[in-house]
Amino acid sequence: MPFSRYQASVPVLLHGLQQLSHLLDKARAHAQAQGIAPEILIDARLAADMLPLSAQVQRSCDTAKLSVQRLSDVPAPKMDDTERSFDELQARIAATADYLRSVEPASMDTDRRITLRFGKQQAGFDSTGYLTQFALPNFFFHVTTAYAILRHQGVALGKLDYLGAIGTPAALE
Repeated sequence: MPFSRYQASVPVLLHGLQQLSHLLDKARAHAQAQGIAPEILIDARLAADMLPLSAQVQRSCDTAKLSVQRLSDVPAPKMDDTERSFDELQARIAATADYLRSVEPASMDTDRRITLRFGKQQAGFDSTGYLTQFALPNFFFHVTTAYAILRHQGVALGKLDYLGAIGTPAALE
């Protein structure tokens, strides 16, 4: 049975969003336990010229929803980048996941030509190239950067906090 673009994207993105939500739960617990204002973590960044945690979450969500929109032509909800609390960031993740779950697998069957603009440059892809060369790597760049920011801020996170549940029960049979 062929592996569809839907199978290669939506479940993967949903799992990544679930783990991003888990990272934020751990960050919130860390802030409470250490008496740290949540804004300290939400505004933290790895380097002065990098985006803060809040923007990493926003970009993760944007990449997930806009990637699926480009691959399916199902309009994604507009989200303003106004989140300033863990609750608001969690709500954005939940809204993104709800959108992904609403997309029918068949809507991603059509191969499309996708053009992205980066300032004065542009890149063109077919659907599979877009998914494998841009969408998934970009999504995981932002999720990984969120993880790294929180680790750098002292949040007790391990590899399984990033990976989540791995393997499937059927694979063990």
